[in-house]
Amino acid sequence: MSEAPPSSALRELSEDDLLGDRLRDDGLSGVDAYWRAANYLSAGQIYLLANPLLREPLRPEHIKPRLLGHWGTTPGLNFVYAHLNRVIRAGDRDVIHVTGPGHGGPGTLANTWLEGSYSEAYPEVSQDEHGMRELFRQFSFPGGVPSHVAPEVPGSIHEGGELGYSLAHAYGAALDNPDLLVACVVGDGEAETGPLAASWHLNKFLDPAHDGAVLPILHLNGYKIANPTLLARIPQSELDSLLRGYGYAPRYVSGSDPATMHRAMAAAMDSALAEIDDIQRRARSGLDRRRPVWPMIVLRSPKGWTGPSVVDGVPVEGTWRAHQVPLSGVRERPDHLAALEKWLRSYRPEELFDASGAPVERVRAMAPTGTRRMGANPHANGGLLLRPLRLPDFRECAAEVAEPGGTTAEPTRLLGRWLREVARENAGYRNFRVFGPDETASNRLDAVYDVTDKQWQAEIIDTDEHLAGDGRVIEVLSEHLCQGLLEGYLLTGRHGLFNCYEAFIHIVDSMFNQHAKWLKTSGRLPWRRPVASLNYLLTSHVWRQDHNGFSHQDPGFIDHALNKKAEVIRVYLPPDANTLLSVADHCLRSRDYVNIVVAGKNETPNWLSIEDAVLHCARGAGIWDWASSDTGGEPDVVLACAGDAPTLEVLAAVSLLREHLPRLKVRVVNVVDLMRLQPATEHPHGLTDPEFDALFTTDKPIIFAYHGYPWLIHRLTYRRANHGNLHVRGYKEEGTTTTPFDMLVLNDMDRFRLVIDVLDRVPGLGVGTASLRQAMVDKRNRHHAWIRAHGEDLPEVRHWAWVN
Repeated sequence: MSEAPPSSALRELSEDDLLGDRLRDDGLSGVDAYWRAANYLSAGQIYLLANPLLREPLRPEHIKPRLLGHWGTTPGLNFVYAHLNRVIRAGDRDVIHVTGPGHGGPGTLANTWLEGSYSEAYPEVSQDEHGMRELFRQFSFPGGVPSHVAPEVPGSIHEGGELGYSLAHAYGAALDNPDLLVACVVGDGEAETGPLAASWHLNKFLDPAHDGAVLPILHLNGYKIANPTLLARIPQSELDSLLRGYGYAPRYVSGSDPATMHRAMAAAMDSALAEIDDIQRRARSGLDRRRPVWPMIVLRSPKGWTGPSVVDGVPVEGTWRAHQVPLSGVRERPDHLAALEKWLRSYRPEELFDASGAPVERVRAMAPTGTRRMGANPHANGGLLLRPLRLPDFRECAAEVAEPGGTTAEPTRLLGRWLREVARENAGYRNFRVFGPDETASNRLDAVYDVTDKQWQAEIIDTDEHLAGDGRVIEVLSEHLCQGLLEGYLLTGRHGLFNCYEAFIHIVDSMFNQHAKWLKTSGRLPWRRPVASLNYLLTSHVWRQDHNGFSHQDPGFIDHALNKKAEVIRVYLPPDANTLLSVADHCLRSRDYVNIVVAGKNETPNWLSIEDAVLHCARGAGIWDWASSDTGGEPDVVLACAGDAPTLEVLAAVSLLREHLPRLKVRVVNVVDLMRLQPATEHPHGLTDPEFDALFTTDKPIIFAYHGYPWLIHRLTYRRANHGNLHVRGYKEEGTTTTPFDMLVLNDMDRFRLVIDVLDRVPGLGVGTASLRQAMVDKRNRHHAWIRAHGEDLPEVRHWAWVN
């Protein structure tokens, strides 16, 4: 049998005894009532199917058949929410709430229901007994809502199902939002993750003159699911030194007695917000542009606070046993059922909800009104605030192309010039940023520094370049932080681009997963407004990482991304600079997608004029007539390509075939939108079967040179009529430090290998072209000897150019 929770002592104390005259005047007795109501609703969600107001004694049939959810962190989260409501009302503050502890869903659901924002989004979950029953029933129930703070929850921009990203999301939301306060609860389990540990440094990027503020609240409740947490078990002096070393001024709130804790939290929040106001006032008036020491709060409260203290003779409150469901045998064991009823009644629901089941006036008055409610704040539904970018004409940055391959360019350098103009055009709106892990210049996007600097609040010395307190570029050597900042920025209604080396974007595989799932879910919620797409530019790619070697050679992020739902994912492989510009313009205009653009930064032939590039990108996949020799009829073979290096090798192979087999009819198909390969029934961009067959034929050999792992092309096309004739060349995990062309040879995607593939697969060519096949094999062998003797590729490879 459980013991009475600590909060039961409140019944024996008068309001004067509990809070004192000063604190009663500050409204803390109302805050306590609100907190109790949120705790009651949170516990009810985990347990109750019926009898939500305990109008009759609890019976087993009132209990859910499967008890799911996480109680342990929830009372602390409710405590923070209640106190944030107090400071919002007192100062008319603009605040959103980021919940780091992963499964604190019951708390945020309870609070948004109490403030009314949940019922506005879901009228069927009304603020009465019927709505309370629906709130309880839907939680972790088939057809209901998850146990974490998912997109379905008003006021949320942070899913929390995977730990480590809350603080990065919070700082991303605060960028360019000068009047916004982002209160971010960091769980002590979450604080053990690498991304969160790095996120403490993001205060070095927050500009108090132009950005909003983040108030981190480190919630030390001592335990994860089965183990203690590190930050809760180190000495207070060590914890304080750690947080001060990160650049914060912590305020500590510690204990379990509600009266004492309310007083301490009110004082800590008032002190922290006064300090934030002073920091911003001094920065915005020009009095102090030094990097500030931002305040934060450390809340140390028991795990499962106010829940059962002892169950079956073992401690629960304040231990890991409170993490999930403190009383698990409620339907089967009368003693557990009685303990649950005692626990729920300890919150005194009859004082908190009226006869209809609605929160009483005393509780309702503790919540802010209108858009000041954290569940109704428009920053947490960023599409409400989204302003379209002013996009300059990308054609003005295009490469001149009089004939295919006649000029060369570094594709991402041209893109950088266009992004410079995007940054210039939108400078006044402060709604566009570029994020990257120390690679913006390396990836040839440094033209943006002509109009903006890199934002940086740490020390700047004379030899530094392009560092300033305010800038449109943020670089930090953590892909996790770049992704988290950008997600927070997008979800609060702005636009951005994440540029990264292709091999290392895998570091954010899980973060990408969470964001893609968020977009998929939010797209089905009518009250969630579309947000700007998450745009990845992956460059320094596998085929030009010859100098860095095997560790930098991995094109597999595309494979990972294509596991997500088709309505969210777009993948583009522009073959040259002008197609890259057209694709980038499209991506920055799009909404609710994840756009993955893979493009090289090295000197590459320009194949298409800007007019032809726009048409080709609109098609997504098409025949390059100027490179083909089938003269609009049936080809003998289709040579397809997707990606800049594969395109170059296909065209080089075509030139060899023209030279040695002039009567062979070759069709060249270039794919810039990879999703075009899927059937139209599987992806919105997919080709219908007649469209696909018109491009690739129904019975001719197809040699496909692809940027990434070859089996992905088979996966995308396995339903097509001519799949049996499809042969794909791509990266097959053969890499080393070598020359660019040798990377192609190692993976059998070089021009000589492609010619051999044609000879081996076009009927009738095999016997009559033995000498040509041998010559191609000899070319590969000569290449092998040449690079080891000279350290560079064959002259005929280095100096090859397309000739019509």
